Amino acid sequence: MNASLSLSHYTHDRSDTTIDIDPEETAEWREAFQSLLAAHGPARAGFMLGELEKLASSAGIAWNAPLGTPYVNTIAVDRQAPFPGDLALEEKLGAIMRWNALVMVVRANAAYGELGGHIASYASAADLFEVGFNHFFHAREHTAGGHGGDLVFFQPHSAPGVYARAFLEGRLTQADLQHYRQELEGPCHGARGLSSYPHPYLMPDFWQFPTGSMGIGPISSIYQARFMRYLTHRGLISCEGRKVWGVFGDGEMDEPESMSALTLAAREGLDNLVWVVNCNLQRLDGPVRGNGRVIDELEKLFLGAGWNVIKTLWGSDWDGLFARDHNGALTSALSRTVDGQMQTFAAKDGRYNRDHFFGQNDELKRLVEGLSDEQIDRLRRGGHDVVKIYAAYAAAAEHKGQPTVIFAHTKKGYGMGSAGQGRMTTHSHKKLDAGDLIAFRDRFKLPLTDEQVVGLEFYKPAAGSPEMQYLHAKRNSLGGYLPARNTEVAIVPVPDLERYGRFALAESGREMSTTMAFVRLLGALLKDDGLGARIVPIVADEARTFGMANLFKQVGIYSSVGQRYEPEDIGSILHYHEAIDGQILEEGISEAGAISSWVAAATSYSVHGTAMLPFYIYYSMFGFQRVGDLIWAAADQRPRGFLIGATSGRTTLAGEGLQHQDGTSHLVASTIPNCKAYDPAFACELAVIVDQGMRDMLVDQKDVFYYITTMNENYVQPALVEDSGDGILRGAYRFARFEAAGAATAANGKAAGLPTRVTLLGSGAILIEVIKAAETLAQMGITSDVLSITSWSELARDGQRYQSARLENTPLEGQAFIAEQLADSGGPIIAATDYVRLVPESIRAYLPAGREYITLGTDGFGRSDTRAKLRRFFDVDAQAVVNAALISLGQKAQ
Repeated sequence: MNASLSLSHYTHDRSDTTIDIDPEETAEWREAFQSLLAAHGPARAGFMLGELEKLASSAGIAWNAPLGTPYVNTIAVDRQAPFPGDLALEEKLGAIMRWNALVMVVRANAAYGELGGHIASYASAADLFEVGFNHFFHAREHTAGGHGGDLVFFQPHSAPGVYARAFLEGRLTQADLQHYRQELEGPCHGARGLSSYPHPYLMPDFWQFPTGSMGIGPISSIYQARFMRYLTHRGLISCEGRKVWGVFGDGEMDEPESMSALTLAAREGLDNLVWVVNCNLQRLDGPVRGNGRVIDELEKLFLGAGWNVIKTLWGSDWDGLFARDHNGALTSALSRTVDGQMQTFAAKDGRYNRDHFFGQNDELKRLVEGLSDEQIDRLRRGGHDVVKIYAAYAAAAEHKGQPTVIFAHTKKGYGMGSAGQGRMTTHSHKKLDAGDLIAFRDRFKLPLTDEQVVGLEFYKPAAGSPEMQYLHAKRNSLGGYLPARNTEVAIVPVPDLERYGRFALAESGREMSTTMAFVRLLGALLKDDGLGARIVPIVADEARTFGMANLFKQVGIYSSVGQRYEPEDIGSILHYHEAIDGQILEEGISEAGAISSWVAAATSYSVHGTAMLPFYIYYSMFGFQRVGDLIWAAADQRPRGFLIGATSGRTTLAGEGLQHQDGTSHLVASTIPNCKAYDPAFACELAVIVDQGMRDMLVDQKDVFYYITTMNENYVQPALVEDSGDGILRGAYRFARFEAAGAATAANGKAAGLPTRVTLLGSGAILIEVIKAAETLAQMGITSDVLSITSWSELARDGQRYQSARLENTPLEGQAFIAEQLADSGGPIIAATDYVRLVPESIRAYLPAGREYITLGTDGFGRSDTRAKLRRFFDVDAQAVVNAALISLGQKAQ
């Protein structure tokens, strides 16, 4: 038999090493402070503590009040907001939703063991959700002056519980629930398949925010709350009275994204933001902090970041115990117990808890002398007591000046008994035997027979029952049902391209980079009376790098407090200018923050019913590679906006080197179905693409977003080739034909009976090298057709469409667009880009048959050197193109 561990094995030493050398004096100070508190209240007591701290500091005493508070509820019983609901009905409804959520998962895995699903997370969070649904989460009211709606981020593994509520509300059918995680099979049976986690792309009328990739929900919620302030301060819409609620896991707080913007939320005073951290103390494999206390750790972190912290640790059943705990024995014991042992207490019964927790000393034993083992077993943690949860939510909703985090102490698998409550394996528990199911029924007093329980029948009370009337009445009082995603938004007119982009369309002989061309386009668009106010320029501390300093004065940098200082460069015409109605979101050195801001703006049409048009401009290497997961989650939300990958390419950025030079972003962009990616070489191409993108998103309201790479290399910008607009948008057009110079053919071409015609493809800055190569080849007696490839991925998708139709035995008329563009060309095809070869390789399958295809790219790590040296090194310069052409024609390379 295993020997039981002593208390020292599962406690965390918090003892104070300072020895009290004069207990009598200490008692006098305590009495004096208690007298002050009784006579003048908490505010005065707090003031005096602050004065004493200042006095200690001025005397050079190195002392600071320790962060953190005792392991008890923040809100005392006498300060709890009264619970306004029908407690009995809410508990019945909560029990029904727990059951239906459990049945969804168990049924799916009984039929298909591979489908997965989660029971334990919702079991711990159910009451946290239900208090929000019944009392706090406002839906958007589509009436004049109606509530604009709260934003709610749901813990992803708890999705079955949200579906279970929607079933009771009549928004989902029983057939829908029967096809949980069966999104392909469901429609075959007249049902909708329910996605595993919150996925707006898959359920576009239901989920608002994807949270399945841990850490993305927390950072997104912060920037959504800040964007609401931005909209209000700029006078576009009023977001007053609206909240952003996020229910997240304690294990999720380990993700860097979860923590990365805490100080931003505090600095901006986002009191419209409330996080509820479901502290069930367990992640997927075991305790979040087995040898410590995650709530203590998180409390210090959030307090230090400037948040308002509310701990809801113990339910109402504990109030009497704390009231009788005159010497602090209970508080002390709880504050010593580490999470790993707390998890064991959750998994064990009342007798075990009596012996091992309350049995630690005589004072604790006396506290529970009048309680049965069953009553000890039913002592609820704060996150399972709707009265305590309501008090915390009400306090958070009323708090001003700071964001609020609520730490709700729960049990993972709550109510699952020996089948899963608090157990290491509970996260993956998807099957329960008959005994476990009946025990669950009895635990929550569900009106089901044994046959109904074992048969895993869903339960829905009659429409006229008190439960259903209460359910609908509560949601009607809060404006309707959630979650719900609305996409009705007014069309935003787009100005004619000639009005703002004329400089880019006509040849001027002026050298310019495409990055500067973009900034000029953006500056002109910002001046448009109709569209300008809807544009949201976003940068991550690189505006000057991209030549955007002129926009500082034109539209200002957004600051929730304006500008409280005189900038050092005040005398400059391009001085740094912050304003409360500023338009630029300058996010500092945080690509994760900048992309989160972009998502908030790009989803404004569905979140706020107001279309905005964000342009996030950044080093292209710091996009898909650095924050690719956030971009993927953005795609799930059907965003509308522009990502501008500036200083792009592996050789165009020259001296910056390995970690800055981008050779892969177009490869990654091609994997995102609703991302249209372009690599234009010229300002005229860029202008056509931006113009069409705005029309796609603002006028036609397509759920697409554009990724456009721009370069910092200056070269002469040509005029727009006549009738090239459609080709630019579809991915390719013939830029020019370079005819062979007749006199040069004798030595190396026709005299040997070799072919003298090639086709050259190029994109981005490397198109300039391709054009140089064409000019050289012409002098050598070789004719070349040069195609500008503006989008490899759009060409590949077009080709895939033709191929898929053929494989489905429903062939399309005509041929793939790239094959059509190459029909009037001849000879082998040479493709060169500033990206890895896989980018141009993506179109190989759709080229005309019988023509050799050679791709040149920048595979490998980048280097620091001149553009010319880099292009020579990677074999993507004009000479490399010439050599590839000669070899493909059977001639010798130079």
